[in-house]
Amino acid sequence: MKSHATRRHFPGLSSDFAAAIAVAVLRNGALLLLGLLLSFQVFARDSLSQDVVSIGQLPQEAQATLVLIKQGGPFPYAKDGVVFGNYEGMLPRQRRGYYHEFTVKTPRARNRGARRIIAGGNPQTSGEYYYTDDHYQTFRRIQE
Repeated sequence: MKSHATRRHFPGLSSDFAAAIAVAVLRNGALLLLGLLLSFQVFARDSLSQDVVSIGQLPQEAQATLVLIKQGGPFPYAKDGVVFGNYEGMLPRQRRGYYHEFTVKTPRARNRGARRIIAGGNPQTSGEYYYTDDHYQTFRRIQE
Protein backbone atom coordinates (compact mmCIF):
# COMPACT_ATOMS: atom_id res chain seq x y z
CA MET A 1 0.00 0.00 0.00
CA LYS A 2 1.27 3.42 -0.90
CA SER A 3 1.86 5.94 1.83
CA HIS A 4 -0.08 9.17 1.75
CA ALA A 5 3.12 11.24 1.13
CA THR A 6 4.25 9.01 -1.74
CA ARG A 7 0.85 9.18 -3.44
CA ARG A 8 0.64 12.94 -3.05
CA HIS A 9 4.15 13.79 -4.39
CA PHE A 10 4.80 10.91 -6.79
CA PRO A 11 1.56 9.36 -8.05
CA GLY A 12 2.08 5.78 -9.20
CA LEU A 13 5.39 5.38 -7.30
CA SER A 14 5.52 2.65 -4.68
CA SER A 15 6.92 3.49 -1.24
CA ASP A 16 9.46 0.64 -1.56
CA PHE A 17 10.81 2.07 -4.78
CA ALA A 18 10.95 5.58 -3.30
CA ALA A 19 12.85 4.23 -0.29
CA ALA A 20 15.35 2.47 -2.58
CA ILE A 21 15.94 5.71 -4.48
CA ALA A 22 16.45 7.62 -1.22
CA VAL A 23 18.99 5.05 0.00
CA ALA A 24 20.88 5.20 -3.32
CA VAL A 25 20.98 9.00 -3.24
CA LEU A 26 22.24 9.04 0.35
CA ARG A 27 24.86 6.36 -0.34
CA ASN A 28 26.17 8.13 -3.45
CA GLY A 29 26.19 11.46 -1.62
CA ALA A 30 28.19 9.93 1.22
CA LEU A 31 30.67 8.42 -1.25
CA LEU A 32 31.03 11.76 -3.02
CA LEU A 33 31.65 13.54 0.29
CA LEU A 34 34.21 10.93 1.34
CA GLY A 35 36.00 11.26 -2.00
CA LEU A 36 36.15 15.04 -1.68
CA LEU A 37 37.51 14.85 1.86
CA LEU A 38 40.21 12.37 0.87
CA SER A 39 41.23 14.41 -2.17
CA PHE A 40 41.63 17.54 -0.02
CA GLN A 41 43.80 15.60 2.44
CA VAL A 42 46.03 14.30 -0.36
CA PHE A 43 46.20 17.76 -1.92
CA ALA A 44 47.23 19.34 1.40
CA ARG A 45 50.09 16.88 1.88
CA ASP A 46 51.20 17.05 -1.75
CA SER A 47 51.21 20.84 -1.71
CA LEU A 48 54.02 20.74 0.85
CA SER A 49 56.31 18.90 -1.54
CA GLN A 50 55.65 21.53 -4.23
CA ASP A 51 56.32 24.55 -2.00
CA VAL A 52 60.05 25.00 -2.46
CA VAL A 53 62.35 27.97 -1.97
CA SER A 54 65.98 28.15 -3.06
CA ILE A 55 68.63 29.43 -0.66
CA GLY A 56 69.10 32.50 -2.87
CA GLN A 57 65.41 33.38 -2.52
CA LEU A 58 65.57 33.38 1.28
CA PRO A 59 66.01 36.64 3.19
CA GLN A 60 69.63 37.33 4.15
CA GLU A 61 68.81 36.61 7.81
CA ALA A 62 67.50 33.14 6.89
CA GLN A 63 70.61 32.43 4.83
CA ALA A 64 72.76 33.42 7.82
CA THR A 65 70.72 31.17 10.13
CA LEU A 66 71.17 28.25 7.74
CA VAL A 67 74.95 28.77 7.82
CA LEU A 68 74.86 28.74 11.65
CA ILE A 69 72.79 25.53 11.64
CA LYS A 70 75.31 23.78 9.40
CA GLN A 71 78.19 25.01 11.61
CA GLY A 72 76.43 23.85 14.77
CA GLY A 73 76.17 27.39 16.16
CA PRO A 74 76.67 29.53 18.08
CA PHE A 75 73.04 30.59 18.01
CA PRO A 76 71.76 34.01 19.09
CA TYR A 77 68.61 32.73 20.84
CA ALA A 78 68.43 30.36 23.81
CA LYS A 79 65.56 28.42 22.23
CA ASP A 80 67.41 27.74 18.99
CA GLY A 81 67.74 24.00 18.44
CA VAL A 82 64.77 22.97 20.59
CA VAL A 83 62.52 20.16 19.38
CA PHE A 84 59.78 21.25 17.01
CA GLY A 85 56.72 19.10 17.70
CA ASN A 86 55.00 19.35 14.29
CA TYR A 87 51.71 18.99 16.18
CA GLU A 88 49.67 20.38 13.29
CA GLY A 89 51.21 17.84 10.90
CA MET A 90 52.31 20.49 8.42
CA LEU A 91 55.63 18.73 7.82
CA PRO A 92 56.07 15.06 6.86
CA ARG A 93 55.29 12.79 9.79
CA GLN A 94 58.35 11.71 11.75
CA ARG A 95 59.11 10.46 15.25
CA ARG A 96 59.09 12.93 18.13
CA GLY A 97 62.41 14.75 18.37
CA TYR A 98 63.17 14.53 14.64
CA TYR A 99 62.59 18.22 13.91
CA HIS A 100 64.42 21.16 15.52
CA GLU A 101 63.61 24.84 15.17
CA PHE A 102 65.91 27.81 14.74
CA THR A 103 65.01 31.49 14.86
CA VAL A 104 65.54 33.67 11.82
CA LYS A 105 66.22 37.23 12.99
CA THR A 106 63.51 39.70 12.05
CA PRO A 107 64.73 43.29 11.66
CA ARG A 108 63.10 45.71 14.11
CA ALA A 109 61.30 42.89 15.97
CA ARG A 110 61.37 43.17 19.77
CA ASN A 111 61.00 39.42 20.19
CA ARG A 112 62.02 36.38 18.16
CA GLY A 113 59.55 37.28 15.43
CA ALA A 114 57.66 34.83 13.22
CA ARG A 115 60.43 33.51 11.00
CA ARG A 116 61.98 30.09 11.62
CA ILE A 117 63.97 27.37 9.92
CA ILE A 118 62.99 23.83 10.88
CA ALA A 119 65.66 21.18 10.41
CA GLY A 120 64.91 17.48 10.11
CA GLY A 121 67.19 14.74 11.41
CA ASN A 122 70.70 15.88 12.33
CA PRO A 123 70.42 19.64 11.76
CA GLN A 124 74.04 20.04 10.66
CA THR A 125 74.05 17.33 8.00
CA SER A 126 70.53 16.24 7.05
CA GLY A 127 69.92 18.73 4.24
CA GLU A 128 66.24 18.70 5.22
CA TYR A 129 65.28 22.29 6.00
CA TYR A 130 61.95 24.14 5.95
CA TYR A 131 61.35 27.89 6.13
CA THR A 132 58.34 29.64 7.63
CA ASP A 133 57.86 33.39 7.76
CA ASP A 134 54.41 33.30 9.36
CA HIS A 135 55.06 31.39 12.60
CA TYR A 136 54.33 27.85 11.41
CA GLN A 137 51.24 28.63 9.31
CA THR A 138 53.00 27.68 6.07
CA PHE A 139 56.29 25.99 5.23
CA ARG A 140 58.51 25.87 2.18
CA ARG A 141 61.20 23.25 1.72
CA ILE A 142 64.62 24.85 1.29
CA GLN A 143 66.24 23.51 -1.85
CA GLU A 144 70.02 23.52 -1.74
